[in-house]
Amino acid sequence: MNLYFDNCATSFPKPSAVAEAISKHLNETGGTYGRSAYPRILNSTRLVEQCRDLLAEKMGTKEAGKIIFSANATTALNLMIHGICKKGGHVLTSAMEHNAIARPLEHLRQMGMIEWELLDSSPDGTILTDRIAGKLRPNTILVAVCHMSNVNGMAQSPGAIKQAIGEIPLLIDASQSLGSHPVEVDRWGADFLAFTGHKSLMGPTGTGGAFIRYPEMVEPLIYGGTGSGSDSLSMPSFVPDRFEAGTPNITGIHGLNAALQNIPAPQHTRDDFAALLQEVKQNKNYVVRCAADFDQQGKLFSVVHNSLSSSELAQRFYEDYGIECRAGLHCAPLAHRHLGSFPGGDCRFSLSPYHMPEELNFLAKAIHDVGR
Repeated sequence: MNLYFDNCATSFPKPSAVAEAISKHLNETGGTYGRSAYPRILNSTRLVEQCRDLLAEKMGTKEAGKIIFSANATTALNLMIHGICKKGGHVLTSAMEHNAIARPLEHLRQMGMIEWELLDSSPDGTILTDRIAGKLRPNTILVAVCHMSNVNGMAQSPGAIKQAIGEIPLLIDASQSLGSHPVEVDRWGADFLAFTGHKSLMGPTGTGGAFIRYPEMVEPLIYGGTGSGSDSLSMPSFVPDRFEAGTPNITGIHGLNAALQNIPAPQHTRDDFAALLQEVKQNKNYVVRCAADFDQQGKLFSVVHNSLSSSELAQRFYEDYGIECRAGLHCAPLAHRHLGSFPGGDCRFSLSPYHMPEELNFLAKAIHDVGR
């Protein structure tokens, strides 16, 4: 049985094509990216650009050239937050943020660069869009929010948020959603987006990046060689080169490209997942952390037991049932404060397309038995 339920930390297993593509690049094709013009380099470069095009389709944008690669979503978020935020600015974010957004903002606040505050939210963390206008200031320079919480799986409505903030830039952290939940940056009108390759996109770790609709608004975070404009000591003004200093993780991108072409069909249905949640909610010894509206629910949820700590729960799930899940704060203390599970955190389960109905039934029984 597949008892790995920690897929929003990193997905496992991956499609077999991922390892095959990585092995092929390391052992057969080789080649760097955009640094020479002989066939090996051209082929490798062509594959990287193919990956960029596939990501654009996933994101719902026609501007593939504005997608840049980085080591992960955290690096991309730091690039955009540091590159956009100017001294004296005011930033709005949500109560459900991962530290990948919260820590850069807090660092800039401590440095005396910006102020930041939380948007009003419902109990499950959904941003109350009708209250956004009351939070805006003349110096509000950015609204930065996760699309999907990594604690309770609640998905925000970026289009409604953008409509409420008008021309103020909107930055979306799609780390948990891209690959498992519809993402439509063009339709939403989102200005910036961060993604990672190793979660729902089923790619390798060390891959990720950003969509930057307005490159002129963002100062580079890292300066160096790009293989272009090498006669100048300044970074190129065009994308993606402006934000891709240094040799990228070409091998990882080859793996991500293969993942994007081989994302597996789900082995369980949306109804199967709904049934799992309903079954867990029947146990009165747990508080279940999930979206109030199932239509906003991603394929993860968390539980808090009335007497066992999150770490005790996770240990018992593994020792008694072989279930691998995550306990604690999940790098999202803001979310746990909002949900009322700080500082103990909770025990989180996140699904994979590979999970079958019988494995969800096994998980439901295990949660019930451990929680008695």
